[in-house]
Amino acid sequence: MTGQAFFVLTALADGPRHGYGIVSEVTELSQGRVKLKIGSLYGVLDRLAASGLIEPDREEAHDGRLRRYYRLTRDGRQALAEEAEVRAATARVVRARLGLPGPEAAG
Repeated sequence: MTGQAFFVLTALADGPRHGYGIVSEVTELSQGRVKLKIGSLYGVLDRLAASGLIEPDREEAHDGRLRRYYRLTRDGRQALAEEAEVRAATARVVRARLGLPGPEAAG
């Protein structure tokens, strides 16, 4: 799973969002490391929808334009949870190899 896909799924984890809302949430969640442009966002959304990980939720008119909202599917939640575990395990391995304490040692 790409970093962009991971953050898009994460942005949708707490509820449906429209395109601009997803872009803003991804920027915030990634602390500015992932900046989606609208063009690349819709490519990611199309791939996630084709994989059955997200689906359209609803459309709403806003300032004369239609906003499409997306939501996670059950498969999307499962894929996100699995990817989060993989990334956490990878981070633990890297920290150990570097001789760094784990996050639990910070308390």
